[in-house]
Amino acid sequence: MSKPIWNTLAVMTLAFPSPLVAEEPPTHRKPTSEADLRNWLENMVWHHRFTTEEITAATGLSAREIDAALEKFDIHPENKPKRGKDAPLLVLPYPGGRHPRIGFLEGAVNPQRETKVSVFTPWDNASYVVVDVPEALWSNLGLTYLAHTHVPTIWSKQEIALEPLEWGRIKGEYYITRKLPNGIAFGAAVKPSIEAVRMELWLTNGTKEKLSDLRVQNCVMLKAAKGFEQLTNDNKVFRGPYVAVHSPDKKRWIITAWDPLHRGWANQKCPCLHADPKFPDCPPGETKRLKGWLSFYEGSNIDAEFRRIDATGWRK
Repeated sequence: MSKPIWNTLAVMTLAFPSPLVAEEPPTHRKPTSEADLRNWLENMVWHHRFTTEEITAATGLSAREIDAALEKFDIHPENKPKRGKDAPLLVLPYPGGRHPRIGFLEGAVNPQRETKVSVFTPWDNASYVVVDVPEALWSNLGLTYLAHTHVPTIWSKQEIALEPLEWGRIKGEYYITRKLPNGIAFGAAVKPSIEAVRMELWLTNGTKEKLSDLRVQNCVMLKAAKGFEQLTNDNKVFRGPYVAVHSPDKKRWIITAWDPLHRGWANQKCPCLHADPKFPDCPPGETKRLKGWLSFYEGSNIDAEFRRIDATGWRK
């Protein structure tokens, strides 16, 4: 496997601290250019199948502005381009504007879109899971990052709001990087293939003290995956590092994993899957990494599928 692009991006990010904003950013984000508007409308209309109200919630644009832009760019549900048979799994930034959970909404107020990607199922192009990577990051300093509003972080306690970010893309890979006010930097990379979506998280300690207890929470939300959205954990399987959910007939599966695994679990109220990892302790100036996986399986022998995935060497 070639040297990942996000290694260079991580170093670049450390040199440019993220500015702070004085208050929580708005939940909608207006497109920054015509190209940006077009990309988001293609994302929302063709793939996420948003209503006009949901597009407004995501962009802040009026219904009249949205209708005019859709006509200008000729974006309509019926002219969605067809995907090739050998195309990689479809991964797109999650636009916001539609809450990615069914329930436990009080545990994810104002979810931030910059940590979330949608991964569409290979058997139904209208179904997808939303992967929050990372949803939360803890350290010996306390709750160091949270991708929504729920409980206080070390920054909200100081009335410091973090700048909103967006996913970048290079050669089919999505990446995000963030530098926190105390010098901790972290980032995620998401690389789709035909077989699976491989992920990586990295963290660099830019403080003067060793960081420990670096627990990460990564969430795979099932609301928009038809056949997997039941509010139960009876359809979940836990075989560390793998956590999987099956369709009612047990013939289709969604699988996620992270290495090294700290805790595998699921929240039936969302509903969602977690294969949450933990970074090793990180001395000042060092960088630590975690590997992640998400895939889809059609069949009845899930344990054999776990063994097949292991044989791909995805953890290396």
